[in-house]
Amino acid sequence: MTRIPIRAADPERLETWIRYNSSLCHDCMATCCTLPVEVKLDDLIRIGVVDDFERGEPIRQIARRLEKERVIGHFNHKHEVFTLAQRRGGDCLYLHPTTRRCTIYEKRPNTCRKHPQVGPKSGFCAYRPKTG
Repeated sequence: MTRIPIRAADPERLETWIRYNSSLCHDCMATCCTLPVEVKLDDLIRIGVVDDFERGEPIRQIARRLEKERVIGHFNHKHEVFTLAQRRGGDCLYLHPTTRRCTIYEKRPNTCRKHPQVGPKSGFCAYRPKTG
């Protein structure tokens, strides 16, 4: 049986995204890990960059520290939502550059756990096959 190649999606153009199927993850470039990742304080505690005892501190103070440490790239104080920092090129801070796998998979944020059910196009992903 011949496999029909799937065209690579453009993360910026939702109409190019394809219906999600878990088998796609095995040979994908982890394009979803190049999208901005919004996280809450509980996610940061689970990841291990914030200690549980810091929960009582002013959230802006935590945000300033994490921005200095380059763990987050943005903080929305109105909604108390952090955006994880991205490396040059757009990769998530926690995406391994060679294997293209999450280095904190068991502790990953809820946004990542719920993708693609929750995201820019529910039920679809920006699949891009690995090259070579």
